[in-house]
Amino acid sequence: MQINPSMFKAYDIRGIYPEQLNEDTIYQIGKAFVEFVKPKNVVIGRDVRLSAKSLFEALSQGIMDMGVDVIDLGEVSTDMVYFAVPWCGCDSGIMLTASHNPPQYNGMKLVREQSIPISGDTGIYEIRDLAIEQKFTQSDKKGTITSRDIYDEYVKHVLSFINPGVVKPYRIVADAGNGIGGKVVSGIVQNLPVQIIPMNFEPDGRFPNGEPNPLLEEKRAGIIERVKQERADLGVAWDGDADRCFFIDENGEFIDGYYITALLAEAFLKKKPGSKIIFDPRLIWANIDIIKQYNGIPLINKSGHAFIKERMRKEDALFAGEMSAHYYFRDNYYADNGMIPLMLILELMSITNKSLSELLLPLKSKYFISGEINCLVDSPKDKIQEIEECYGDGEISSIDGLSVEYSEWRFNLRASNTEPFIRLNVEAKNKGLLEEKTEEIKGRLGAN
Repeated sequence: MQINPSMFKAYDIRGIYPEQLNEDTIYQIGKAFVEFVKPKNVVIGRDVRLSAKSLFEALSQGIMDMGVDVIDLGEVSTDMVYFAVPWCGCDSGIMLTASHNPPQYNGMKLVREQSIPISGDTGIYEIRDLAIEQKFTQSDKKGTITSRDIYDEYVKHVLSFINPGVVKPYRIVADAGNGIGGKVVSGIVQNLPVQIIPMNFEPDGRFPNGEPNPLLEEKRAGIIERVKQERADLGVAWDGDADRCFFIDENGEFIDGYYITALLAEAFLKKKPGSKIIFDPRLIWANIDIIKQYNGIPLINKSGHAFIKERMRKEDALFAGEMSAHYYFRDNYYADNGMIPLMLILELMSITNKSLSELLLPLKSKYFISGEINCLVDSPKDKIQEIEECYGDGEISSIDGLSVEYSEWRFNLRASNTEPFIRLNVEAKNKGLLEEKTEEIKGRLGAN
């Protein structure tokens, strides 16, 4: 049995079932995880993929054969695993998921104590090497397996971020993409006066309605149409493992994660002024201005959950947001969560008596953005170098890719880790300048 090293990515393990990730390979990966982390127990959750149960059994067997106990959470969201590890007092966790990937994939997200992520820099590649070598410490005892239902505790935790008593009886279209999100949100909204209009709530690992990734424009068409049709107050959609959430306003307009980060930063700083807020460098002006306006401290950090969480712990930051719709909370063990943002938006709408579009109007009328544009190029690294030379008179930063700033506009370029793409984001202080500069850079990239 050969283990394919390409499954081990910068942030997780992901492969096609059963050609790459199967019961034999995951058994060895489970043993390698124990060899590297040396935990006393491992919390394991899984998403709704068809291969999840069988892979869970093989993974658990590998862990127990190393003398380590398994706590089985059953079918849960990724953020429920992040919650369960510290909440249960355990010292490691594994989520079996391939997030928004097509149904033939499965994968693993790994954490140590306090749900600190294990990534490329902190152990994934060592675990890969141990799994390939298969040189494991022998254990005299065998671990045990215990089932644990944490749904009630998780619901209480999510609701603790708001005052549920102020939430108004909004009508919300919710699209779970046939992932786990429908089950999770149903348990939460039972405690609120809101009405959920469900879409794709039936968990189905075949994902019959398409890849569960609301970042894809074609995946948003259904919920946008439904929000308009139902005259709903809000739309919300999740990816397959429900750790990212995406918002649609009452007019059926998709809201970029950039604006949601700024809105949530404002909500947090009204409660806790002076706090540190972290965001990624793709788009920054709205965040900087809002955070300073409410006496917070803005911190720009490289994107990616391992980098964000590490910086949050170091700075004791209250909140962090990424354009990709990952939102992180200090009081959620510095982990990202796909349900807490919905609670905060509902509370904010209720307290202000404003719709989501009204809340966003001051941001959207002042900070104009291109949206992320994928540009196919032959050599991303060389092309970024070339662009840097073209715009050498701007203020240059390389925190994450290339950022160039002028007084009235700025842009960020990042090379994709996996494909020959450059991802472009432009922001400007007026719409005409935004369009002009976006086309200019696309032209220089050869992406017109």
